[in-house]
Amino acid sequence: MKYYTENRSELLKFIPDNTKTLLDIGCSSGLFGKQLKEKKEIEVWGVEPVKDVAKKASKNLDKVLCEFFEEKNDYPLNYFDVITFNDSLEHFPDPIPPLHLAKKLLNKNGIIVASIPNFRYIENIQHILVDMDFKYKEAGILDKTHLRFFTLKSIKRLFNENGFNIVSIEGINPHWWSGKKIFLLQLFFKRYMEDMKYLQYVVTAKPR
Repeated sequence: MKYYTENRSELLKFIPDNTKTLLDIGCSSGLFGKQLKEKKEIEVWGVEPVKDVAKKASKNLDKVLCEFFEEKNDYPLNYFDVITFNDSLEHFPDPIPPLHLAKKLLNKNGIIVASIPNFRYIENIQHILVDMDFKYKEAGILDKTHLRFFTLKSIKRLFNENGFNIVSIEGINPHWWSGKKIFLLQLFFKRYMEDMKYLQYVVTAKPR
């Protein structure tokens, strides 16, 4: 699949410069961690349940665990400066257990950095309202392996209600239409459309 070969370079800026240990949940082929290791002295672990993909990731990262990210597995407590969920939280049946587990693995100054697809992305809303459909795809918002869907409001609620303080939340991968129709929509419905510009939101959060 496409996301097994994406390097997610747009997320590098969210990783603090002083990060020494990082755990990437759903690391795919390890290309994100590989970029970090090329830029700085850092130990990068990955969790990837797909065996063939995890094997590729093991060539790029310091340690790769081929398993699902679950409490029953053996992870070092209070160890990581950063734990990343680069478009992976939406693949969990319930996003709360992995967040609680991540909290145990972070050191006292550790943070979570999570990129999460925005269900209210304008092209997705067009698909629902204009096409009158909800057709799953190989990738994107309606990826057929997505088990949960999020909006900006529900992302904030997820972290706030589960023991985290949100440090920042920022939209990435913007796209907007041009022309008179979208101008008129923005003119009359701007406050209802501001969150529709971004494909994903990146939240940085610290455990309370």
